[in-house]
Amino acid sequence: MSESDAVAKARELLEATPVLDGHNDLAWALREQVRYDLDQRDIAADQTGRLHTDLARLDAGGVGGQFWSVYVPTSLQGDHAVSATLEQIDCVKALAARYPHRLRLARTADEVEAARAEGKIASLMGAEGGHSINCSLATLRAFYDLGVRYLTLTHNDNTPWADAATDEPAAHGLTRFGVEVVREMNRMGMLVDLSHVAADTMRDALRASRAPVVFSHSSSRAVCSHPRNIPDDVLAQLPENGGVAMATFVTKFVLQESVEWTAAAQRELVDHGLGGLDSTPEAKEVLREFEAAHPQPVATAKTVADHLDHMREVAGVDHIGIGGDYDGTIFLPEDLDDVSGYPNLIAELLRRGWSEADLGKLTWHNAVRVLRDAERVAAELQRTEPPSIATIDRLDG
Repeated sequence: MSESDAVAKARELLEATPVLDGHNDLAWALREQVRYDLDQRDIAADQTGRLHTDLARLDAGGVGGQFWSVYVPTSLQGDHAVSATLEQIDCVKALAARYPHRLRLARTADEVEAARAEGKIASLMGAEGGHSINCSLATLRAFYDLGVRYLTLTHNDNTPWADAATDEPAAHGLTRFGVEVVREMNRMGMLVDLSHVAADTMRDALRASRAPVVFSHSSSRAVCSHPRNIPDDVLAQLPENGGVAMATFVTKFVLQESVEWTAAAQRELVDHGLGGLDSTPEAKEVLREFEAAHPQPVATAKTVADHLDHMREVAGVDHIGIGGDYDGTIFLPEDLDDVSGYPNLIAELLRRGWSEADLGKLTWHNAVRVLRDAERVAAELQRTEPPSIATIDRLDG
């Protein structure tokens, strides 16, 4: 199949079975760039050069559903993290209210399918970083009531109850309170997101969870040895758990040569008095200047496809998906550089012999299924379990 034929076929397939992407940081980009002034970043207009995301490019990419991240950085802690997360939730709701002809808020698998039937983009929310709940299960429940349907247990730094992939081990996985967070999420029907967490945290969460888990934006550690990626022994547990690992596009997580480049770039940030994982506008400018002098190794859709091939081999085609991380990074594969790029990935997988049925699972069906299964587990648990009133002081001392 020629490249043009494969892309045309990919677009046709995405018309029928679109992408339900696990992670997009548009809301945080809007906060950083224009403090949520949607008139200044009207995504009904072309935002190329400012954002990875706008409505026309979502359509061009075949996106039918999106988990919008309501992320806040770990520089915000305590009540500041909680209030900033509420502002992020408010932003996603404002987007849906501003563009009702294209976006529809969704809280359930049925609502996701209903949005698709209406030709709208099902808009779910995922909170990125357990610090955003401030060690409060009541806050966790409040986020669920506001529509948040996954919580990433950590971001780049540990929480008091869970270890992150990019921090020094402290709990060596989950603490007793961390296990309680997972179990309360199961009871509510909120997906446990294991992107960003340490491998031991992944393993503890899989042991604790009564419902399928997700990795909203993580790729294969066997293909690219970065701690943000998923080890094979964890991928191999997904069939029994029922969960889904959603491959990300971030260059430093998918291309081995970029791991070394990223280490050098982080040293450059530190030399400028910034944190090695800083994502502020100042840090992004330093990184742009560093890249101009030291070009980053180039990833492509083929690079991401290598991850998906391996993840399918280890976990099975029923347990993989896509989580691009658009507007959450400045370094992306050259042919996946904004949300219009998904057809390029699907075309590459077609050329590798992936069937139409398997591609439909990858882009849509697996993500919807895991959401529906979590709802089913929650309905069963709520018959016998009241909301947890556990505290971190009581469980972890």
